[in-house]
Amino acid sequence: MAVATTLPAPFRWEGEHVGAPLPGGRALFATRRGGVSSGPYESLNLGRMTADDSEAVAENHARLAAAAGCAPGDLLYGRQVHGTDVRRVTGSPPPDRAVTEEDGQATALAGHPALVFVADCLPVLLAAEGAVAAVHAGWRGLAGGVIAEGVAALRAVGGTGEITALIGPGARGCCYETGEEVHAAFAADGARVGERNLDLALIARRRLEAAGAAAVHDVGLCTICHPELFFSHRRDRGITGRQAGIAWRT
Repeated sequence: MAVATTLPAPFRWEGEHVGAPLPGGRALFATRRGGVSSGPYESLNLGRMTADDSEAVAENHARLAAAAGCAPGDLLYGRQVHGTDVRRVTGSPPPDRAVTEEDGQATALAGHPALVFVADCLPVLLAAEGAVAAVHAGWRGLAGGVIAEGVAALRAVGGTGEITALIGPGARGCCYETGEEVHAAFAADGARVGERNLDLALIARRRLEAAGAAAVHDVGLCTICHPELFFSHRRDRGITGRQAGIAWRT
């Protein structure tokens, strides 16, 4: 059962996870709850590159896929490297496709949800008529232009009309302390909070609006603040799992 945390519209609790509608699709922001992993990866760890038991992670993937109404092999994801590449998926991937390096997925395919893994970076989900995308947006990706690339990828695979964007759980200005070199990268955004902290969600919102998103909705949840709900790379000093943001066409 999800904790009694009030969510802003259009977000709502769907079992253990946060769901929301998208134009022609659905969105889900997974929490760490409802899986089979143990120890620092308890319980719905989706990170295949963590030190968690691989069979437990596979079962967690199966549970997430079931929540999206697909098979685990239908989930679209890459090996994230804090870059700006967003994969355009226009045909069903072969079962033996190697996982490649990219920080987002865009597709018009029904039955193939776009997914990004996170543990403090923001999962940003996009939808327009006929397509969806998921983008992994940490400070490096935001500085490099991953939001604009995600919007371009959404258009490239056939998304038309107005774009709706959802900003999911991530490290927030209440907790996310950075060095001056990071603040310098966003000096024009007015996203400094206090002396040292940075509001990544505000930066993401401004990048989305600049890229043409007609509606931007932010769930407002901080991964660092909520150990009962989310993995956090910073809070857990690197030994932690991964949750996910996922979008699919309906």
